[in-house]
Amino acid sequence: MTSHVHHVTVDCADAYELATFWAQALGSSLSDEDFPGDPEALVETPGTALLFVTVPEPKSTKNRVHFDVQPDDRTRDEEVERLLALGATLVGDHRKPNGRGWATLADPEGNEFCVECSARERAELTGTRLPVTAADVTSSVRLAVAALKEAPADNWHSPAGTLSWTCWETVEHLSDDLFAYAAQLGPQSPPLDGEVPFHWSPRREGGPSNAIFADPAAGTAGLLQVLEASGAMLAAMVAATAPDVRSYHGFGISDAEGFAAMGIVETLVHTHDLAEGLGLDWTPPAELCDRVLARLFPDAPDDSDRWTVLLWSTGRAELPGRARVSSWKWHGAPPADAPQS
Repeated sequence: MTSHVHHVTVDCADAYELATFWAQALGSSLSDEDFPGDPEALVETPGTALLFVTVPEPKSTKNRVHFDVQPDDRTRDEEVERLLALGATLVGDHRKPNGRGWATLADPEGNEFCVECSARERAELTGTRLPVTAADVTSSVRLAVAALKEAPADNWHSPAGTLSWTCWETVEHLSDDLFAYAAQLGPQSPPLDGEVPFHWSPRREGGPSNAIFADPAAGTAGLLQVLEASGAMLAAMVAATAPDVRSYHGFGISDAEGFAAMGIVETLVHTHDLAEGLGLDWTPPAELCDRVLARLFPDAPDDSDRWTVLLWSTGRAELPGRARVSSWKWHGAPPADAPQS
């Protein structure tokens, strides 16, 4: 049996006021049950929530425990300025031009916390590869589902682009891929010599061999819900799996980041196939394409549009000045496992 951290609790002079600051700082919200003057207030954040409790004792020394904050959609310096405008104060500045270091701030009651660069900003400043994350898996699947929801209901049994499968079958295949990648990371000791032995079979001759199928009676809304659920399973397993865990894939042993990148590539390129069959527009974010190319196709050209390069790398598009790819595979092995020259 194990325990988990349910709340991080902060003693303070005014629970509601300090919780309001932190809700604004974290882009979150207070519990609907909390009001000014209450002796405690809860800031609901992903993972572990923050509970602020009013106590009579004043703060008297430096915190033994503090928060490290990373911005999601702005630079470290921009975030420092935003937090100062909310009522924080600058206590110490240890920022370095290469993205390392931090700024130490204090909240309105003097509790110290630090602001660091996001992984994205640090990668840009140092010229290193930005990792593929569980959040990227979630983003890619949600973008795909949002695009596919626009498809007419009567087109789902037409071919998906150049594939021999129907659009319905292609979504089932994609869902199955995401589920299978999650499953490879699931066992306490993931297999290194084969796939987790689910039973895969086609519904019809020539159709994809899946373990996952959608109930036809649920219609396309149910089909897309299966896709979203499979993506959520992969994202959850990627987030929960330690970086040193390895598992089998037909193209080579990989890690959680590798399976995340594989799931994203499957999502992006099969949504391309589906968009062709369903008459939809589909162009995923260039930065997402760039991250999975860097992880799985490190030798891909870096001088062209990233989405076109990903389509070219998977045999789906022409690239000026280069032969069309007719047979391809990605490089799933973790960079840390590559032989040292």
